[in-house]
Amino acid sequence: MKVFRERRAARGSEAPSGPGGPRRSAGLRWFFLTVLLGLAPPGSAAPAPVVLVLGDSLSAAHGMEIGRGWVALLQARLAGEGWPHRVVNASIGGDTTRGGRARLGAALESHRPALVVIELGGNDGLRGIAVEETGRNLETMVREARGVGARVLLVGIRLPPNYGPVYGDRFSRVFEEVAEREGVPLVPFLLEGVGGNPELMLEDGIHPRPEAQPRLLENVWPRLVPLLQEPGTPTESVTGHRAAAP
Repeated sequence: MKVFRERRAARGSEAPSGPGGPRRSAGLRWFFLTVLLGLAPPGSAAPAPVVLVLGDSLSAAHGMEIGRGWVALLQARLAGEGWPHRVVNASIGGDTTRGGRARLGAALESHRPALVVIELGGNDGLRGIAVEETGRNLETMVREARGVGARVLLVGIRLPPNYGPVYGDRFSRVFEEVAEREGVPLVPFLLEGVGGNPELMLEDGIHPRPEAQPRLLENVWPRLVPLLQEPGTPTESVTGHRAAAP
């Protein structure tokens, strides 16, 4: 009996092996199990889905602070209405569909977006690039984005009247044709209600003023909202917001 009691005392006096002892060992076992099974540890949050905007100066807040542009207003509206999405503005002033096509792959790999908004083509028209090339570049970008599982919203633009009705009409139709062929939603004209209004456009007649940016967002919003929801989600979203029909 004396030997038995001494053994029990000895076991009771042993210090845990390292900080936390058995609890730490159990925690490590759970950690390795979650890694093996691909599970997230309790309390960890999934990364916010990304909305990638690939555009030119119309989306790069030309002539104003970046926070006043329609893309920044989009982020604010998403947050205000309870959407978890994070907006990445990959717009570059002066960019063409050719430039966008060249840099889209790296942007997709870096940001892994759930939704890609393509707002390019205006500079193609201003430089007289062949409409056929613009169409091919837009089509390639749509397919590349969808190829990695992203949804796509195409944003159209129109040329100033001084480019002539023939070229101007043909240019505008290329966005409609690509959207129809690829089955993606289209914002027909980003500057709807803004273009041609001197109170809302800068002196160059091409870029909108800061005061016009909320209207640009309103032109995009109805086509964008349905693309934020998971496939199969009813129109009435889980956050209680009703999505506008495309």
